[in-house]
Amino acid sequence: MIFVTVGSQLPFDRLIAPVATWARSRGVRDIFFQHGGTTIDLSGFESAAFVPPDEAARLFDRANVIVAHVGMGTILSCLERGKPIVVLPRKASLGETRNEHQSASARSLNGRPGLCIAWEPEELPVLLDQISELMDRTKIDGAKIGPDASPELIAAVRDFVWNRELPSSARTTQTH
Repeated sequence: MIFVTVGSQLPFDRLIAPVATWARSRGVRDIFFQHGGTTIDLSGFESAAFVPPDEAARLFDRANVIVAHVGMGTILSCLERGKPIVVLPRKASLGETRNEHQSASARSLNGRPGLCIAWEPEELPVLLDQISELMDRTKIDGAKIGPDASPELIAAVRDFVWNRELPSSARTTQTH
């Protein structure tokens, strides 16, 4: 099953339309679109504008591949489950988000096993035609993450918080 999700804030027709067209052209019916209120015709597919968190978790668990915007919650959900994900960054220049953080995130994640980036909608069908390669467990299992922060990250944050020297301009003096 393919789970297509655009997150909980806005529709993302630049993602939904090419995936729906691809699925129709390939006869793929085992697909669920969480579409955010799209105007794209999704007749013949399971879909909902939004799904509650528990239902989203079930869809992530059931899916073989996830197709999504570059939302960090979605990406982390895939990495925790060892699920391959194909992403298309939203663009601020097209009014799809407030700034270009999704493109920046995609660039920083580029090359990560189990994560494929379509920089433009036309690249989605090409990547989706490679689903069997995307699901190659030997590439994905090594990229799987745990649900908690790594001990190294926790130690670095603890060290930063407890051992940080404040600049003199940030120090306050107490008077009694």
